[in-house]
Amino acid sequence: MIKAKILVLLLTCVVATGFELSAQEKTYINSDGSTFVPKDFYPKFSWETTPQYFMFQDKNRLLTSEEVKFIAARTDFICIEKSHGKKQLGSAELGAKKEAKAFRKVNPNIKVLFYFNSAYAWTYTSYTKDFTKKGVKKNPKLKEFLINNPKTGELAEHFGAYCYDLLNPEFREWWVETVAKGVKESNCDGVFIDQMHGNSRFRKEEKPELQKAMGEMMAALKKKLGPDKILLGNNANNKDASDVYPVCDAVMFENYSKARFKKESLLSEWGDMLKNAKEGKISVFRLGVDGFGRGNIQPNMPELSKEKLEFSLACYLIGAQPYSYFMYSWGWKLRTGPLVNYPELQKPLGAPKEAYKRITPNGWEFTREFEHASVWVNTESRKAKISWK
Repeated sequence: MIKAKILVLLLTCVVATGFELSAQEKTYINSDGSTFVPKDFYPKFSWETTPQYFMFQDKNRLLTSEEVKFIAARTDFICIEKSHGKKQLGSAELGAKKEAKAFRKVNPNIKVLFYFNSAYAWTYTSYTKDFTKKGVKKNPKLKEFLINNPKTGELAEHFGAYCYDLLNPEFREWWVETVAKGVKESNCDGVFIDQMHGNSRFRKEEKPELQKAMGEMMAALKKKLGPDKILLGNNANNKDASDVYPVCDAVMFENYSKARFKKESLLSEWGDMLKNAKEGKISVFRLGVDGFGRGNIQPNMPELSKEKLEFSLACYLIGAQPYSYFMYSWGWKLRTGPLVNYPELQKPLGAPKEAYKRITPNGWEFTREFEHASVWVNTESRKAKISWK
């Protein structure tokens, strides 16, 4: 505690003298007293208000200038999702490039991530547009990059997208080159990689080989991207991504449904957020609105999301570490949360004063103090209270 106070005092003195610290010179205190030293290419981080991460897509259009300003005023860290702007510009990488430029004009400090999938051949980019029935028939070579469904003998599909063959070395080489090309051509600051499982549900007996191949592929991507690009792995804290985790700069905890919204899961992820911080990794803690998944969307979601915010925000705050970001939405589209105004997320927060406290050893009530907020949550009853100071 004494060391932490001394560090805060030193940082305050540096700011007061007018000198600006580089990213590597700035340090933050993790909840266990260890320090977090960010890498130079990380986004800016502040406890001033709730640190937020935004991720969105609209296949039909780009954002308006007002929408760009709305998001840019709330975050320094975003990802342009997989299909954004395709209908308007012809490909998702052009959508990402256009939006990255628009956001940097408003907020020069913002870090923008490109999106790519490691399991499913979504056809939204110019690089993947031929992974269709017609395209594969015209270019049989593409079929070698895909797997068959063992039950049907036909190409395996996931919501209309074909499934990549991770065990094909030629595919892995193509994938690494393609993702790096997408990041470069979209002029993004890194990449969000989705789906770390390697389509193991179709080849359960080969799961160990798939995990190893995924780790090798992601390591090759990190090397190809270069030392100044962010590699964010979705659910890279999962056991099936254990070979991926070491090379990731950032990890998203994608709690997209009630199955991943249980009290045990939340407790485990708070521990993983501390692990990330101790290893200098960014965390993105994403909670859906009360755990709603795709098939459980209500007609009044904007209003419902405001009613449910306190519990989700409390769950984030209990486990938040330096460079932990909060994402709140009920989907991945532009209309599923990113443009909703949540005044609580703009309230002064301040740095945490301590680690969270568990009221009883085996209970599910937790508290934590921040400079401008007191947090209480019961993850069993799903009740929470944030008292703003």
